[in-house]
Amino acid sequence: MRSPFRRPRLFAGGRQAVADAPSLDGIQTAAARPTEGKMLGTGFAIMSGEGAAHWSGRSYAALSRTAFMRNPVAYRCIRMIAEAAAAVPWLAYEGRNEIPDHPARALLARPNSRQSGPDFLEALCGHLQLSGNAYVEPLLLGEGLRELHLLRPDRISVVEGRDGWITAYDYRAGGVTRRLPAEGPGLSLLHLKLFHPLDDHGGMSPLSAAGAAVDLHNAATAWNKALLDNSARPSGALVYQPKEGGNLSADQYQRLKEELEAGYAGAVNAGRPLLLEGGLDWKTMALSPKDMDFIEARNAAARDIALGLGVPPMLIGIPGDNTYANYQEANRAFYRLTVLPLVARTAASFSAWLGDAYGDALRLEPDLDGVAGLASEREALWARVGAAGFLSDDEKREAVGY
Repeated sequence: MRSPFRRPRLFAGGRQAVADAPSLDGIQTAAARPTEGKMLGTGFAIMSGEGAAHWSGRSYAALSRTAFMRNPVAYRCIRMIAEAAAAVPWLAYEGRNEIPDHPARALLARPNSRQSGPDFLEALCGHLQLSGNAYVEPLLLGEGLRELHLLRPDRISVVEGRDGWITAYDYRAGGVTRRLPAEGPGLSLLHLKLFHPLDDHGGMSPLSAAGAAVDLHNAATAWNKALLDNSARPSGALVYQPKEGGNLSADQYQRLKEELEAGYAGAVNAGRPLLLEGGLDWKTMALSPKDMDFIEARNAAARDIALGLGVPPMLIGIPGDNTYANYQEANRAFYRLTVLPLVARTAASFSAWLGDAYGDALRLEPDLDGVAGLASEREALWARVGAAGFLSDDEKREAVGY
């Protein structure tokens, strides 16, 4: 088993053995390639190099793999948003009258035979966080709307007309492409999207803005794992500096290289003492975790990920963030600034879309009384309204949302 670190560099006169940069399970890291060598004295060489950062993609598939499926901070933030938004109950109104048994509520409670209402809305919110787009296809039987199905955003492509407006959507699945009209008689495909400044027809994922922080967090995790595999010892170089001058012979150089690879490379050999012959010296060529301020850099990347997704870092246990006085205040801010705006815009989109099937007067709204994270706010509101003696009972009921 080979060590994930570079092998020790041997400097002996003009001879150099430099290992290739490691590949850390598919994570692209910045690797400095030697660009210039300068000989000094009896064979010590100084290597100078420069490297360019390599960033992962920002497509739906790339963000799903590098962020949601590999990064615990991004995974937890997206799950928190999606689960909290899916748990908010909806109310149906026609004008000012609430309709408890409206068919739109029944449809959203059971959109199709394979998903419940929370499952459907959780997946929809997840699509919005990872892609900035969500697509809902209606299933019509006769004149009635029977089911709702989510389409994966990465399988959808927009078909533009000559005037630049969307005329249809192409959906690719199972080697077959279906064309779904953007407009037409009855219900067409519902496209929910987040604001994108440079795309007229698509949305921007909040996670793409935090993509650099995700790459930094992933690279720090991989670097830490590689360092632990090497018994927490940084890489370095063996320098040959004989007292009387001269260089290693070809046979000596090759023998030393083979002994190092056989006796000291790999996790099983981590921590073994290095036996140096006369004229050999070990020079450390890497920063230690303390020099890199490793923990704080990793926490800063985690805070940037949470910031991009709209989750207070306190809620996911990132130390060093004292923006909110306590956990309860951070939780209220999470609902008010992130969850409820997402739910409100989703409900408004469904209201306008389902109005074609159930009547233009349909209005869907989140039931804030059923949001556990806002219970303290509702208690304070009820206390203030109940103490307002200048209001009638009907005015009090209207003030609290009845």
